[in-house]
Amino acid sequence: MTAAAWLLAGVLGAVGAGGRVLLDGAVSRRTSGAMPWGTMAVNVLGSLALGLLTGWGVDGDVRLVLAGGLIGAFTTFSTWMLETQRLLEEGWDAAAALNLGLSVALGVGAVGLGWWLASL
Repeated sequence: MTAAAWLLAGVLGAVGAGGRVLLDGAVSRRTSGAMPWGTMAVNVLGSLALGLLTGWGVDGDVRLVLAGGLIGAFTTFSTWMLETQRLLEEGWDAAAALNLGLSVALGVGAVGLGWWLASL
């Protein structure tokens, strides 16, 4: 990976993280209850984007910068796990299970959809 690619990955990482905060906040303001719908929306959209990149055959430094920098900073495994733990601590066992299962199902489905759309 070139120095320019590292720098660009950092810049796009900042853009991705900012986008995550904006989308998570927008979704969270429009939903109620214990479920962290904003984080789920972020991760499903990121999964779709990764499916598109893979389906288009993007590779090399471009893939590292876009997938690792932009999309990697946009999506958030750690927040997903933290929110699931919070649901468990607060006694929302069914919501925690739903958060895990639905996130995985939608994420895998979004990757597949992205890959399929890229092949059209």
